[in-house]
Amino acid sequence: MKKITLMVFGLIQTFAFSQTQDLTTLAAGDHVGMNALFDDKDNLYGYVSLYSYGKSGDKTKKFEYVILDKNLNPVANKEFEGDITAASYLGYVDFKGQIILKPSMMDYSLVKSKEVFTPVSMVIDPKTNSITRKIYYDYLENGTFKEINEPKSWKEQRKENRDEKKEKGYNYVSAVGELKEGGYFAIEYKDYGKYENSNSLMKFDENKKEVWRYRYNTDGSKKIHTSLSVLERDENYMYCIMKKVNDKQKTFSLMVLDMKTGKEKSNKPVTGLSDDTIDNIESFYSGYRKLDNDKTFDDKVVLLGRNYDNSESVGFARMILNKSDFSVDTKAINYEPNISAFLPKVDKYGMVESGYMLQTKDMYFMNDGSVGILSEKYKPAGQYNAPKTTDLVYIYTDKDFKVKNVQVFEKEKSKWVNSDYLFSQYLNGGKDVVFFYRDYQKDEVTKQKRWNLFINTIIDGKFKQEIIPISEKDNYAVTPYVGKEGYILLREYNEKEKFNKIRLEKLNY
Repeated sequence: MKKITLMVFGLIQTFAFSQTQDLTTLAAGDHVGMNALFDDKDNLYGYVSLYSYGKSGDKTKKFEYVILDKNLNPVANKEFEGDITAASYLGYVDFKGQIILKPSMMDYSLVKSKEVFTPVSMVIDPKTNSITRKIYYDYLENGTFKEINEPKSWKEQRKENRDEKKEKGYNYVSAVGELKEGGYFAIEYKDYGKYENSNSLMKFDENKKEVWRYRYNTDGSKKIHTSLSVLERDENYMYCIMKKVNDKQKTFSLMVLDMKTGKEKSNKPVTGLSDDTIDNIESFYSGYRKLDNDKTFDDKVVLLGRNYDNSESVGFARMILNKSDFSVDTKAINYEPNISAFLPKVDKYGMVESGYMLQTKDMYFMNDGSVGILSEKYKPAGQYNAPKTTDLVYIYTDKDFKVKNVQVFEKEKSKWVNSDYLFSQYLNGGKDVVFFYRDYQKDEVTKQKRWNLFINTIIDGKFKQEIIPISEKDNYAVTPYVGKEGYILLREYNEKEKFNKIRLEKLNY
């Protein structure tokens, strides 16, 4: 294990090269957030930093964005009027190369409760450094589109839904999105409360003229109904899990739609896993967080879900969707006997010693179909006890989804912290991965606790760990964050002294 020494911000350091930016000097407003931006291939594009100037109108608030490149150089900034109910925004890059600022937190303090509405996203054009409100469309039951300029208050929406339900016996629900290849895609259905029916998937051209419509669940009821979960879509096909329910009997299939015609290209049964497992395979929640549980490759889509037995989670399930022949491969590993062969203390339901459980924190997908699963030993809060975390546990699987090894990263117990795990990045074009976690450890000489940053790489299937001791000045917090490949971003923050700096540090992997 190689040790590296790092002293942060103004202190002695062993690295000769770093890049620094003071967030407090980039704009005059109050700093309300910063996040990394990634392109459509998950490569780091840069960062967006947001600033608030407060209320500017009856329904507006003034903000400013600053775009930084991946070397922390500011490349664009602009003030804009956002909705008064937006507290901050998170940025992401869409398929057009635009930067979308999506409201990330609500601000209820400047409006009356009856006037609260959902703030809209903003669209930055990096080529012109211009920003506009994102245009939304409603698809109406009469087959027309309606542009949404101003969002309605929640109170107005609830009243409209109640009135519609009273008049028709159902609520008409639709949603519209843009397609990368041009045009629009929409869904619609009738919501009766306890069930829905008259579902449609629709494609429209750039002029909003209908190209095709795929109808399903036409006469759905409480006992007999059909649903679709979209797993992946490209310019040629849409890949969906179709679930048909007849009373208590469920059947599942991979239904592939031709995106040019809307016709079924394939519809093959999905078997080999329990109904609950297949029913939940498209999403993975852990500790109230939704994890990114799939990855698309040129030839396949790989998903990881929980494996259920009698509605209890007993392990993990992998599903591979082959794009060439539309076949599906399903496999499962359980805590017992597959994982317990390497981690004897784990029981059938993922519980380990002293009331701790394995809580999944992240997952890593490799091109050969192998998946790495990172968990943390977690003990929820009790009536008189704080929540606690201890060791991290990494589960290696091979291309056939068999457990190759389980590695335990021992660390000190943390109280009141839901996780010491930080984040991960793919390396070398997605072939390899690096993940980061922190741990407060006692210095053997001074006996004082300080926190260490652990950098863990898996390159060509081989594991390597490096440790960086992090020194914090009194009342200053240092937080690691994602940096460009081969670097980590460190943020040092002190609200009282208006100190808020970020810094890139080169890593040795």
